[in-house]
Amino acid sequence: MAEHTRAQPPPRGRGATDNPTGRFEPLQVETVDDGWETPPDEAPLRTRFFHDTTRDALARNDSPDLGFDYSVNPYRGCEHGCSYCYARPSHEYLGLSAGLDFESRIMVKTEAAARLAERFRSPRWQPQMIMLSGNTDCYQPVERRLGITRACLEVCLDFRHPVGVITKNALILRDLDLLAALAREGLVAVTISVTSLDAHLARTMEPRASAPHKRLEAIARLAEAGIPVTVNAASVIPALNDHELPAILREAAQRGARGAGYILLRLPHGVKELFVEWLATHFPARKDKVLGAIRESRDGRLNDPAFGSRMKGRGPRATAVKELFHLHCRRLGLDTTPPVLNTGAFRRPAPESPQLALPI
Repeated sequence: MAEHTRAQPPPRGRGATDNPTGRFEPLQVETVDDGWETPPDEAPLRTRFFHDTTRDALARNDSPDLGFDYSVNPYRGCEHGCSYCYARPSHEYLGLSAGLDFESRIMVKTEAAARLAERFRSPRWQPQMIMLSGNTDCYQPVERRLGITRACLEVCLDFRHPVGVITKNALILRDLDLLAALAREGLVAVTISVTSLDAHLARTMEPRASAPHKRLEAIARLAEAGIPVTVNAASVIPALNDHELPAILREAAQRGARGAGYILLRLPHGVKELFVEWLATHFPARKDKVLGAIRESRDGRLNDPAFGSRMKGRGPRATAVKELFHLHCRRLGLDTTPPVLNTGAFRRPAPESPQLALPI
């Protein structure tokens, strides 16, 4: 059970300002104000990592809003700490909080690559595009040390299996060699998420993700290496960063992006309260305007879970964002269809000796 603690001030380098008890927990622990001020030299909130012994690397979804059926998420929880992250409530299934726990208690699937190879070897498996990420970012900071995502890409290359990658971390450039090899056989497509070009806003919203200019640099280097790359303007937050949409598309196109997408802010379950508190902490003067604009795009609510509208919203404001997006995509040559990845090259190589578990 997560302890409910309100951070005053917010922990440095973290996106959430609170650690509310998960919605599945029967008890809630509240801290009591006993009159003492928080010590100024209080230790920073440190990230802890735990082995995740999930026996299947692939997660299946049946969402008509997504362009893939299977995804690989090497990590549960995400140290990027994005204040708006729709994946936060998934931590509540672990008995943890969608708040600070989500970005500081990370489950690590050390055997993900081995499990992925097992699925590909099965005669029942039919090759189809799988997505690296989809819930949490596969290139979050700990990947630099553990290399689980790289190991999964190596499996895809060994089996000549198509894979999509989505991230907001320039760490993806470490794996340029594998991505280029996959691209030569039409086996990979990459999406880089860019939320804002304003460094201060991006750092406040996504404290441990790559800076905007590093993401744009990643787009350029991926494109130069012949890797199909698109930009995802996400999340588009009405009255906060929606005005940046044309500039994000323009900067990405200038660096070689072949296509683009966007997602209107989603606030499922407890993310609503976390985001409202984040606004109150960092943008108090704009809080009511932003929340009002979100409701205009969500039939008067802060979230719409319905398939078909949950990613793009409804109403005049959502329509205006959609039209603005398509207008600039046409002008910039980004109104392309996603590449169809090659499933015909799939093969099953001879099994190798078991891989040892990676240390945490």
